[in-house]
Amino acid sequence: MRWDGGGLVAQLRRPPGGRDARIMLLAQCVDRTGTGVWAAASVLYFTFVSRLDARQLGLLLGVGAVAGIAGSPLAGRAAERFTVRGLLIGCHLLRLGTMCLLLVADGFAALLPVVALTCLGERAAKTLEMLFATRIAGERRGVYQALFRSVANAGYALGAGIAALGLAVGTTNAYHALILANALSYALAAALVWRTREPAGRGLVAAPGDGEPAEDPSPAPSPWRDRGYLLFVLLDIPMNLDDSVLNVGLPLWLVDHTRAPHAVAPAFLVINTVLVVILQLRVSARAEGPRRAAAAVGWYGTTLLACCLVLATVTGGGAWSASLAMLAAAMLVTLAELMRSVSSWELAVSLAPPRAQASYLGVAGMSQSVQKSVGPLLLTGAVMTAGPAGWLALGAAVTGLSLLQRRASLRRLAALTAPRRSVSTVAG
Repeated sequence: MRWDGGGLVAQLRRPPGGRDARIMLLAQCVDRTGTGVWAAASVLYFTFVSRLDARQLGLLLGVGAVAGIAGSPLAGRAAERFTVRGLLIGCHLLRLGTMCLLLVADGFAALLPVVALTCLGERAAKTLEMLFATRIAGERRGVYQALFRSVANAGYALGAGIAALGLAVGTTNAYHALILANALSYALAAALVWRTREPAGRGLVAAPGDGEPAEDPSPAPSPWRDRGYLLFVLLDIPMNLDDSVLNVGLPLWLVDHTRAPHAVAPAFLVINTVLVVILQLRVSARAEGPRRAAAAVGWYGTTLLACCLVLATVTGGGAWSASLAMLAAAMLVTLAELMRSVSSWELAVSLAPPRAQASYLGVAGMSQSVQKSVGPLLLTGAVMTAGPAGWLALGAAVTGLSLLQRRASLRRLAALTAPRRSVSTVAG
């Protein structure tokens, strides 16, 4: 992978993958804008319009998260047999249908399958987008990932702003309008994906080039039987905890354990969005290639540990010092996120055998879904219950696991490249 330099706008004009990459990035921005609308309004919609109580709401979101875990491997497996482009359009249309069903679904029993299918389609779509990008961007997939992260965060922010307008009105019709806005985003995203061309290669990151050996006719390996790759996926779950720390840990810790005013909490997402848009390309350039991505895993653990140290020491300060410390923690967890977004994707691709990339990436996508299910429970049920010591324990644990993943990734990379070197030596 190489970074050609230039600002974000310049890179968006000529992204890795050319025309199809530009269209896909636009589709992803539209998709994330709609997702931002629904993410900001969903809990309030289920509470005030659907009239669900706290227990029903928790169960609804929990079932949706579990369904999302299944979406990634199902999409990866399907991509071995069908076109990525067609599957991705299908995922957008599935979510378009479920959003429309929300308008008529009445009661918990009717909402449960609708939300589950929505979450399954969302996770499947993200896995297919990742596979599409690795095929069209090739060795420059890290640059594409940085561009995607920037436009996605801009989309989320725009969606949240649109949702704020509807929530300010607060009527049932206003909530329905927000749902329709999200549904429209899926329709537009599907139309944009339809304009792209199917990337070369089935099951591969990229199609074999001229002079490269033909595809091995033997059966492709299964990720479910690959202990080394499953270890990577397992260790990647705690490497995604920055998401729960930012969205759950920081706001709750500010409210319950510091003297900082509650008005500081919205600034966490503002800081996160701005830093991702500004810094993602630069961080990606410094973590290019699988070995630098493995090194970024270690830096992820160190940065998250620094964030946890700040949170553990912020409880005794006044309002101003607590506010500044919480904002510093938001910056640190965002820096950790920037490194994780590069390392997780790059290693998920690099550690997978070339002949089974789709199914392997589908399994790798489970780590984010599992974290979204268990991360908030870990923070609220264990870390914050233990107080400052809980944050220290979490930071130390993630740092240790990051070093373990770094070592395991480098070992697997060495094992994967050794046979290629042997083949090159014999051919020479």
